[in-house]
Amino acid sequence: MMLLQDVNTLSPQQFIETFGGIYEHSPWVAEAAAKQRPFASMQQMKQAFSQAVQQAPESQKLALVRAHPELGHRMGVDPDLSAESTQEQGSAGLDRLSPAEYKQLRDLNDAYQKKFGMPFVICVRQATKAVILEAMEQRLTSSFTEELAEALKQIDAIAALRLQDKVQA
Repeated sequence: MMLLQDVNTLSPQQFIETFGGIYEHSPWVAEAAAKQRPFASMQQMKQAFSQAVQQAPESQKLALVRAHPELGHRMGVDPDLSAESTQEQGSAGLDRLSPAEYKQLRDLNDAYQKKFGMPFVICVRQATKAVILEAMEQRLTSSFTEELAEALKQIDAIAALRLQDKVQA
């Protein structure tokens, strides 16, 4: 864990190397956030990352959502599953699904992907298996625009927790 004052002294390259994975496989977010330094607070740092996403074109926002793994992918089987995602999904019990739960999650993932063309994203560290499955069913009724906005909101929540894991105010 590093101190916020140390974050402000990193070179742009060091900043990107340190925080490039905060937003799943999307170092461009850290690159944009780095330009907002120095950060006076953790809230300001989180806001800089979030703002980078908000100001991106829709195609880049959609690419960010699509960079996230599908929930419930078998751990150890998906080589693109980051260490953070593996740990986060495990914390919600998604690595310990019964066959029936796995089928339900698989079916919901397929329906969601078919409707929206992107994976379902939720901040699993703030959810349980039951909450996740209920949210998937509920969010399948959303429009694409609503769902893209919700996915980005969830991604910001994921990133905020990941930043808290790395930086001490």
